[in-house]
Amino acid sequence: MFELRLAVPSDTPALEALIRRSGVALSAGFYTPEQAQAITRHVFGVDSQLVEDGTYFVVEHLGSPVACGGWSKRRTLFGGDRAKSGPDPLLDPAVEPARIRAFFVEPSMARRGLGRLLMDRCTAEALRAGFRSMELVATLPGEPLYLASGFTVLERFELSLPPDIRVPVTRMGRTLSSGC
Repeated sequence: MFELRLAVPSDTPALEALIRRSGVALSAGFYTPEQAQAITRHVFGVDSQLVEDGTYFVVEHLGSPVACGGWSKRRTLFGGDRAKSGPDPLLDPAVEPARIRAFFVEPSMARRGLGRLLMDRCTAEALRAGFRSMELVATLPGEPLYLASGFTVLERFELSLPPDIRVPVTRMGRTLSSGC
């Protein structure tokens, strides 16, 4: 029913549209409409480095993308291309955590296990690459998935976004084992 595959550069326009829909709709009840719009506009988006690295995935249903997400072996902790500046160096898997990045689900497909499907693939890939732990920055709507996936809260903080909007997020971490 669902097909999981690597994202390719030509997926970017469709994934950006999915991210916008997901960012606003799935934030209802967690963030105000202004907070959801601000984080979606200024932070969310495809990180083309993940696509280039072969660590970003698309879940398709009937040929259309319904979820996306990935992991990273680079230093950036969150944010799409428009939120990044400067180089993004590689992490040392022996001492630094891999990053879980940019998980988004089509609102009509929420709560069908797509986040878990992506998480299982990302965890397996990070383990294969030699990482011993993972870290991420979760939005409030994403926290339940990450808690259910074995992550714990490391720090709560707020992003300050234009025009003077504060959005609470959570830095989370998890140790990896060969059993995932």
